[in-house]
Formats: sequence, structure tokens, C-alpha cells
Amino acid sequence: MSKKSAPEVSRREFLGSACCAAVGATGLLSTLGSLRLMGAAASPANGPQLPPTAGALPSDYKALVCLFLNGGNDANNLIIPMGTGLASDAASYAAYAAARTNLALPRTGLLPISPKTSDGRTWGLHPAVAELHSLFNNGKAALIANAGTLVYPTTKAQYNARSVPLPPQLFSHSDQQVQWQHSVPDKPTSTGWGGRIADLVNAFNSSDQISMSISIAGKNTFQVGSKVSQYAISTSGAPTLTGATTSLTPTTADGIRYRAQKDLFALSQSSLFETAFAAASGDAIVSSDLLNTVLGASSALTTVFPNTSAGNQLKMAARLIAASPTLGLKRQIFFVQLGGWDLHAGQLTNTDPTSGTHAGLLSQISQAVNAFYNATVELGVANQVTTFTASDFGRTFRSNGDGSDHGWGSHHFVVGGAVRGTDIYGKMPSLAINGPDDTGLGRWIPTTSVDEYAATIATWYGVSATDLPTVLPNIGRFAKPNLGFLG
Repeated sequence: MSKKSAPEVSRREFLGSACCAAVGATGLLSTLGSLRLMGAAASPANGPQLPPTAGALPSDYKALVCLFLNGGNDANNLIIPMGTGLASDAASYAAYAAARTNLALPRTGLLPISPKTSDGRTWGLHPAVAELHSLFNNGKAALIANAGTLVYPTTKAQYNARSVPLPPQLFSHSDQQVQWQHSVPDKPTSTGWGGRIADLVNAFNSSDQISMSISIAGKNTFQVGSKVSQYAISTSGAPTLTGATTSLTPTTADGIRYRAQKDLFALSQSSLFETAFAAASGDAIVSSDLLNTVLGASSALTTVFPNTSAGNQLKMAARLIAASPTLGLKRQIFFVQLGGWDLHAGQLTNTDPTSGTHAGLLSQISQAVNAFYNATVELGVANQVTTFTASDFGRTFRSNGDGSDHGWGSHHFVVGGAVRGTDIYGKMPSLAINGPDDTGLGRWIPTTSVDEYAATIATWYGVSATDLPTVLPNIGRFAKPNLGFLG
């Protein structure tokens, strides 16, 4: 494994990116009650603890990986009707081609799938996701149909009459991203459903020197908890102050400066906010030192990852899973992200409808997720790690002439050894413009809520039925708190 040095950042950048691990992402003022304790924890008398002894991953280890497709994936070109089945299915591809026009993929290039549960229609996957297709056929991946943000189950008649509350600011990127990640669209909330899971299960971990919630794609709503704070790192490691790395020797100028900075942060301060600032800064340095030291000493993975944004993020997640015994973590939650999915234009090339920007993004995700799954097999934890996608929303079934516009319900996939694969869970929409599932332009009304999707994942992860409403306050409004795609 080539060992890149950790990213060096300025003092201001370092504090901005790393201190959320110590202070929390809900704001400084909301944590005043614990700031004095943090100051004491950062004092020289309570210096950094040595990491636990490294070892094999425990049998009760579990990890979740949220793969966020930022911008809204056009899942209508991820799962495509083939129209090769019974007479009732014959017109499905023709309807797809008529609605999608230049976005329609040729039927001959699709990767056919045979879900265990049939709705009478035949389906294929985009030709760019050959690796995902293989995982699906081998029982290691499942597809989730038409999932999206909902306040209550909603029919087209209810949508048109506005007789049930709807998620606010539908079709807005920023609002729907946040609602997907916190799952409570009808009321203000300061935490995400991943953060609330972490709050409940963090007791499984024997150490909290490094947060169990690590983002490799910057700060996010999904991992914000009341007790457990997300820790943002890069694909090359934890951030460090400029000129300060764990390899510095105490006698060099940079080493002396780095030691002085750490000592300064550890000194008692005169005010509450100064104490909090020093504690957060000192904790961030200790966390960065510890994590980069552990990563630097880790054995190389033999699994080859693609050198792409998604590939490098998932490779770091795999390295952190391998390091979890050293870090004293039996539960981990990761957030990775790939942008570029907001394809109002340039979704495909004129010469080849199977190529273009969307195909490139799907190919990158397919290859990276496949490598990550193989890495979990290498580490012996394939059955203990689940990767799942999320996105702002789906996109319109109807082409706008050069791409697709903001939609609502979308299709997702889940990968892992515990997945009950080779099946589609939930109800695929009718794929008819102005049909029973369409609000207009092919914006599908979700038939699976984010709550149901998330509850299935949370239950597998160890959240009890009693605690499920703590993670997902609205889950009682929906019929299926467990969709069954995880064993």
C-alpha cells in the first residue's frame, strides 16, 4: 500500500475541519455544559491514551457505509424495463423509449437481471454497472425501488389534493439532501439518522479517541449526533497543521514548533471559550496524530481499488475498517460522496447513448463498490459491512432534450454479505407519464420512504425495535419498518 502523507492544512483550516470531532457539529453554544470537562480532558495530566492492542476484527464488528450521489442520480437509467417478458410486459420498453427519447438506452446493451420477486416486468441494468450486475447476480446486492422523502404514505390523489403533508421544498437540492440525511422532513432537527444510530450503539466501542462516525467527504447532516460527532478526514488521512506531521523529530525546528503548539493548547485558559478552543484544538491534534500513526502502521490491502474519487474514498474506509481493532471500535459509520449527478445537460453523448457523463459516474461507482466489497472479503468482514446509496432525489422520466430534471422517488442499491440479494425490494413505478405514480414529467411519488429504507439498515446494525423511533421518529407512520433486504 502506498502511504500518502496526511494532508497539511493551515491552522484555521485545521480547526475548521477537525474540531467538529471534539466540539460537535451542532454548534459551540449547544455544548457549553461539557466544555469545562473537555478542557480538563485535554490537560497534560490526562494526556492521550495509547491505542488498544491491534488484533483481528471481532466477530461482532459491524460497519455502515453511506454512499451519497450528490446532485440526484437518474435512476431511470440505472434500472430499465426490457419488455421481453409476457405480453403485458411487451410495451414497457417502448413506453420507456418514447418518454426518454434521446436518453433511452438501446435494449440490446442492457444487463438483464432476474429478481427473485417478479412484478411481471423484465428489467435490465445500465451497461456501465457490470460489477454491480455481478454482485446482484451473486446475491451480494439488492435494489430498492422508488424510495424517497415522505412525511406520510402518499398517493397521487392525496398529492394532488394536498390532503397529507408533503416534504417541504420538494425538488430542491439542498432541502432534499438534508431531508434524506435526517429523515424528519416535517419538523426541525439538529441530528442525522446516522448520528442518532451512533449515539445508541457507541457503547459497543471500547475507545472513543477516534469517533466511530468518520466522513471521507467533508461535513454532512447524516452523521450529526447528539453525543457522537463526525470526524472528517481525507483520502490520505487525518488533517494536520501545516508543517506538523507525526514523523517530526522533537529536535527539528518544525518539531519544536509542533510540540509548543500542543503544549500551548494544553495549558489552562482564563475563560470558558478559551478553554473550549484550546481543548478542541488539542483533541483534534491528538486525534490526527493517533489516526495517522495507526494508518501508517497498517498492513497493506491486496485488493486493488480504482484511482478515482469514489475508489479512493472507499479505499480509506477499508483501511479504517482494518484498523478498527487498534482504534478500539466495534461499530463504525462512514460517509462517502460523489458529485456531478445534476445532469440537466450532457447526460450522454450523441454518438453513443451508453457513454457520456452519467455512464462514467455509474461506472466509477460500480467499480469502486465492487473493490470495496472485495476488500471486506479480504478482511473477513463481508457479512458485517453494508454499503448503501442515497441521493437528493430521482430525476424526471421525461427527457428535457439534453438531460433530465429534478424528480422525487429514486432507485437505490445495497451491497454486502448480509444482503438478501438478487431481488428488487419495494414497488417499481408504472413508468407512465401522468400515470398513477407520476406528479408530472415522470416525477415518481415514492412508494418506499427514507424511514423504511433507513429502519431496515438500522435494525440490521443492532438498533432494537424499542429504540427505532429514537432514530426515525416518523417510522410509525409507515407500514414496513423492515423491508427485509438484510439478513
